[in-house]
Amino acid sequence: MRQFGLIGYPLSHSFSQGYFTEKFLHENENGLQYTNFSIASINDFNDLWAKEVNLQGLNVTIPYKKLVIPFLHHASTVVKKINACNCIRKYNHELYGYNTDVIGFEKSLAPFLQPQHTHALILGTGGAAVAVEWVLQKLNINYLLVSRANAIPDSSDADNVISYDALTTDLISQYTLIINTSPLGMYPNVDQLPSLPYEAITAQHHLYDLIYNPAETLFMKKGLAQGATVQNGLNMLHIQAEESWRIWNTPTPLMENEN
Repeated sequence: MRQFGLIGYPLSHSFSQGYFTEKFLHENENGLQYTNFSIASINDFNDLWAKEVNLQGLNVTIPYKKLVIPFLHHASTVVKKINACNCIRKYNHELYGYNTDVIGFEKSLAPFLQPQHTHALILGTGGAAVAVEWVLQKLNINYLLVSRANAIPDSSDADNVISYDALTTDLISQYTLIINTSPLGMYPNVDQLPSLPYEAITAQHHLYDLIYNPAETLFMKKGLAQGATVQNGLNMLHIQAEESWRIWNTPTPLMENEN
């Protein structure tokens, strides 16, 4: 039996468990299991590996993407740079850490990018935003982070962080790529959305909501009404899952998987 799983807390639902269970059945992969491990503390991390002797790989979600890093024996360049790990492989009794958020976001965004998408707004400053920043830097897309006014750090590191109150129609006109990394609009709070001057959005804009439930958020609906292109986060999750599977099944661990 080869076992894989997801750690986080709480784990009320899991895209990963459903995806891999269906994948194993569809591809007639016998002897494989994917399990949710809802651990209340990162202090339970080592005990999990000791208890689950067949465990070969983990996906990692909130709140452990940063907290697992000290437990890794090896970490990819991206994990070191953005201080976030969401995929772990066990190999020869050592743990290798990766970040598949960056791959999922970049590959899912690529089909929608147009020449006018030279400036981006990242809505939210949490863990997902860090992966988005990495990709935008790689693509040479200028960006601003947008956060609640009371959440903006008072430091030189906040030079590219603005509040929602600063989002004028002129700014929206210039920043034609808008990525929502916040939970606003996620089920069951489907009537919520980021506070933007949506009337300034045009057919030149692309709105990317990392939320996948519901499939069409109010943020996306507002963009569609203005003629913008939109996408949700489901394809990103599919890409991330397949990248995890690739990582877990290479003959030997490859540390520079984030292309």
